[in-house]
Amino acid sequence: QVQLVESGGGLVQAGGSLRLSCAASGRSFSDRSMAWFRQTPGKEREFVAALGWSAGGIYYADSVKGRFTISRDNAKNTVYLQMNSLKPEDTAVYYCAVDKVWRRRGLTPDSDYDYWGQGTQVTVSS
Repeated sequence: QVQLVESGGGLVQAGGSLRLSCAASGRSFSDRSMAWFRQTPGKEREFVAALGWSAGGIYYADSVKGRFTISRDNAKNTVYLQMNSLKPEDTAVYYCAVDKVWRRRGLTPDSDYDYWGQGTQVTVSS
């Protein structure tokens, strides 16, 4: 059974940093793109960052460019999101997701992620 488990969320002051982790189990995802999304109450889920299966394609939402860094460790079947210079507007539940397509080229459409974690809360105080 495939399972994604996020961790690393918490409460931090504006300007601070957090590192989120998403550990996958049940199968290897080294051949799939992985991504981070976030959602706040009353809003749609929002794309944050994605990393291709070969680590050659890296994509960020404009709102996090220059502040967040996505990375992966295929040996640990884990994807990370390093978040620096956090702002109150970064407050959300953060989810990791896995592309349903094997060895996709280019950015994965949001609708093509078929494995999701349960989410981890990130709260940034002003």
